Amino acid sequence: MMATTIIAFIDILLWLIIAVNVFYVLFFALASHLPKKTHQPSAFSLQPSFLVLFPAYHEDAVILHSIKSFLHQDYPKDNYHVVVISDNMTKETNDKLAALPITLLQPTMEKSSKAKALQFAISSISHHPSSIYDYVVILDADNIVAQDLLTKLSKIAKPHQAIQCHRTAKNTDNDIAALDGFSEEINNSLFRKGHNRIGMSSALIGSGMCFDYDWFTTNVTKLDSAVEDRELEALLMKQGIYIHYAEDIFVMDEKVSNSDNFQRQRLRWMTGQIQALFRMLPYIPKAIITGNINYIDKTIQQALIPRSILLVLTPMLCLIATLTSYLIHQPSSISPHPSPFFHLKWCCLFVALCIALYLAIPKQMRQQSLFSKLVSLPILVWKMILNIMKIDHNNKEFIHTTHDK
Repeated sequence: MMATTIIAFIDILLWLIIAVNVFYVLFFALASHLPKKTHQPSAFSLQPSFLVLFPAYHEDAVILHSIKSFLHQDYPKDNYHVVVISDNMTKETNDKLAALPITLLQPTMEKSSKAKALQFAISSISHHPSSIYDYVVILDADNIVAQDLLTKLSKIAKPHQAIQCHRTAKNTDNDIAALDGFSEEINNSLFRKGHNRIGMSSALIGSGMCFDYDWFTTNVTKLDSAVEDRELEALLMKQGIYIHYAEDIFVMDEKVSNSDNFQRQRLRWMTGQIQALFRMLPYIPKAIITGNINYIDKTIQQALIPRSILLVLTPMLCLIATLTSYLIHQPSSISPHPSPFFHLKWCCLFVALCIALYLAIPKQMRQQSLFSKLVSLPILVWKMILNIMKIDHNNKEFIHTTHDK
């Protein structure tokens, strides 16, 4: 009898933990289908100026293509300035970059990080009297954008101090890259589109970000971890600054295409998630008192279980609950018949998760052969589970993933 009670208690506890994650996902998946709020175009009398930063750490394979592509912007050349922060790239690459109409910075860092690269760039650029900009745009070394990116940003920039563009996959050449692309679009629906549709702040994603220049130069010096996007997010939430999701402004991003890179990338993300959670928790009491819903929500996001792990964990627990139900409710036991409610709640949870993830996938992607690619999911989830043992919330070193093209 005691063993049965303990099993039932553990079952309910696990179900509640998973249920919080599933219903959070379901709520914002549904919210992403609400009508889009219309925004009036910016009323800038003059076109705003942009400082465009490309932090590049060991990115010789992709940086030249990205910069050459970006320089085809249809925006006035005098109104934007491209800066590449070259960290540990070859002399050959640097020489080719130096020949382009950009500013090339080559910092020497004992321990590299994106935050340090951004700080170095702002410190170097702000010393020049002519360096006065309206906005700063942050792109990754592998990002490819349309020629009208700055033109589109200029039309929506004025009311906002922080904008997250729609980052999407530029490669789906194998199952891993395709699944990574699906994952990104699901996160776009849940944490950016769904949030904005109900008036809440979008999440940042590390690149395709645009900030008010004065705000950024003031706050970039406060970054001191390898998860600068989550730090920026927390700073914005503390200051009550809304993050707008520009879902129609696309930034093409290379997805990881092999399991080792996937594991390193997810280790960086999972480590960042835990680091952000520990950093954000102390401010929660003040956020509750002041009614800072966006800060509370962003803190909850750091505690959520990754969706791919949920997708494997939930049916596994459903199966375990079903088997356990029949084992502890045999005729020789106190209860003569199996209790369907012991495992039925898990089945309902799994169905709710599948519905949520389906709703979060953009309509144009639902026709793609997703199910044929799911064969790669178990090994990727296993690598993510292995990462749990490697997470060090005190680690401030940047975990680099290589790019192929």
